[in-house]
Amino acid sequence: MSQQLVSKVDVELPTEPSLTARRPALRWVGLGVGLLVVLALPWYIYPPVAMDIAAWALFAISVDLLLGYTGLLSFGHAAFWGTSAYTTGLIATHVGLPFPVAVLGGAVAAMVLAVPTGYLAVRRTGIYFAMVTLAFAQMVYFIANQWRDVTGGENGLQGIPKNLGGMTDLINGDAFYFYYAAIPIILLGVLLAWRIVNSPFGRVLVAIRDNPARARALGYDVERYKIMVFVLSAGLAGLAGGVFSVSHGFASLQELVWTTSGKVVLVTVLGGIGTLWGGPVGAALVVLLEDRLASSGFNGIGIITGAIFVVIVLAFRHGIWGTARNGLGAWLRSRRRSREDV
Repeated sequence: MSQQLVSKVDVELPTEPSLTARRPALRWVGLGVGLLVVLALPWYIYPPVAMDIAAWALFAISVDLLLGYTGLLSFGHAAFWGTSAYTTGLIATHVGLPFPVAVLGGAVAAMVLAVPTGYLAVRRTGIYFAMVTLAFAQMVYFIANQWRDVTGGENGLQGIPKNLGGMTDLINGDAFYFYYAAIPIILLGVLLAWRIVNSPFGRVLVAIRDNPARARALGYDVERYKIMVFVLSAGLAGLAGGVFSVSHGFASLQELVWTTSGKVVLVTVLGGIGTLWGGPVGAALVVLLEDRLASSGFNGIGIITGAIFVVIVLAFRHGIWGTARNGLGAWLRSRRRSREDV
């Protein structure tokens, strides 16, 4: 019965181009090129900056699962990013487990936090959903600030070790090697997001985004699907936040502040919502731009980045990646028509 319903959704409801691609060969070529770029990144960019790009890329992908594929705008995703950062740091510091295990523990903590948050938030839509998530994130920020014995308060949780058995000394001494030790975690998160999007579950999410009343009429429990994707999105954000904290060696209140949630939403929109790969593009743009401006000693970083972001949003209506994808699709269609005419 559920397979029949999924088939109905596929036929009756519009889906994203990435879900109905007619050229799987191009998709696999794109995945291969993306993997090569990820592996080559620390050779051309300062490795800590490359690691930041990777972490923020997965963070943006987690937000895109909600915003682009389910139509839910979260202004509180910093709660999951920051909760995982602190949990990862505590596990790595006090338990002494390898950092990949600590990161997974942080992701689990983020998912646990997402259950009650999502249960209450998904009962609202639009701006009300965004405000509920923001309120929960502010509660987490307040708790972290007051629980100084555990989180360090305003000083943060410092000295997070990069434990990895016999490779600990190597990755502690060189950020280049740590990048290659940590990037499999990021790629695992990206693969999970890609699998979610390109699955019957992902098609149901798009159906809920486009027409929740019709999806409900077809027999889907819309609230349950929203909670499920909310928890999965929190887990991906947790993976990213855990890697980020280990990379920097500390977790601070900055990871939980509301501006972090706003920044990741901006990154997602710049890259292109509902594209999945727009997140990495937006993350690369934002992180590199902030790094270049900070290195130049310029004090008004917010003014410059804000102006550039406004121009990009106005020039690229569907985001950078979304606009490029749509342009490529139009070019391929025009070539096919010209061949048919001949």
